[in-house]
Amino acid sequence: MNRKEKGTKPVLAVCYDFDKTLSPDDMQAQGYIQSVGYDVNNFWQEANGLAADNEMDNNLAYMYKMVVEAEGNFVFNKKALMDYGAKVTLFEGVEEWFDRINRYGEENGVLVEHYIISSGLKEMIEGTSIARAGAFEKIYASSFYFNERGVAKWPAQVVNYTNKTQFLFRISKGVLDVNDDGVNEYFAPENIRVPFRNMVYIGDSDTDIPCMKLINSYGGHAIGVYNPRTKDKTKVRNMINDSRIRYFAAADYCENSELDVLLKNIILKTAAYEVLENKSIADRMDAKTNTAK
Repeated sequence: MNRKEKGTKPVLAVCYDFDKTLSPDDMQAQGYIQSVGYDVNNFWQEANGLAADNEMDNNLAYMYKMVVEAEGNFVFNKKALMDYGAKVTLFEGVEEWFDRINRYGEENGVLVEHYIISSGLKEMIEGTSIARAGAFEKIYASSFYFNERGVAKWPAQVVNYTNKTQFLFRISKGVLDVNDDGVNEYFAPENIRVPFRNMVYIGDSDTDIPCMKLINSYGGHAIGVYNPRTKDKTKVRNMINDSRIRYFAAADYCENSELDVLLKNIILKTAAYEVLENKSIADRMDAKTNTAK
C-alpha cells in the first residue's frame, strides 16, 4: 500500500481540479469527441440525457458513451486515451508552474506536493505533458478497467463532486491508495501528515464546492479560478459570496501572476505557522517540566 509518513518538514498539498482549472476546456472535447463524429455540445447533451433518463451518475453516463461511440472508429485502449491526453491544451504558465512552486517551497522550508482530484479521465490526464513530467504526487480521477487485450470495458473508478472529499482525507493521512481502508483509521493530530490548514484546493465550478468547503472549514485555502481570456468571473464571485472559496484569480500560472503570488504567500504562511507551532509546543513542554520540579 502506498502510504506516506510524516517527515520533519511541513507539507503543503496543492490539489487541483483539471478541466477549466489547468486546461481551458473539457479534456474529452479536445480531440476525442470530434474523432467519433460528434459536435461537442450534442455529445454532452446526449450523455447528460442518458444519465437523466436512467437515474445514472453523469460521469458513468459519459464514460459509457465514450466506450460505445469508439466502437467502429478505433480501439478504445489506454494508449488511445493517453494520446488524446497529449493533445490537451493547458493554461499559460502551467508547464513551468510545478517546478517553480516546488523550488519556492524548498527555499522556505516547505515540501510542496501536487495532486489532481478530477471527474475527468485519469488515463487522459496521465497522457498530458505535465503528468508525464512527474508533476503530480497522485492523480485521483475517473478511470477504466481494461481487459486482457487492453481494451476499456468498464469503469474502474468514478470520481464525482460528492466523493471528491475522500481524497482530501487520504492526502491528509498519507493513505494514498484508493483501496486502502486505512483512511478510516483514527490518526492522532500530531500524526496527521498534512493538516487541512496546509491544503490548497484550486477549482473552477460547483463540482469543486464540497472540497472547497471542507478545506475552508479547517483553515485551508480554497481558490477559485476563471479563464483569463473570457474574464468571466460569475462563478468565482458566486462562490466567494457563498463562502465557498477564500480567494479567486485568473487561471494564469505564469511567474508573478496573481495566482503565483497568492500561492507563494500561502507557502510563507505555512512556514511561519510551523515556526509558531514548534515554539508553542516547546514552551508547553518547558512549562510542564518546570511545574513537575
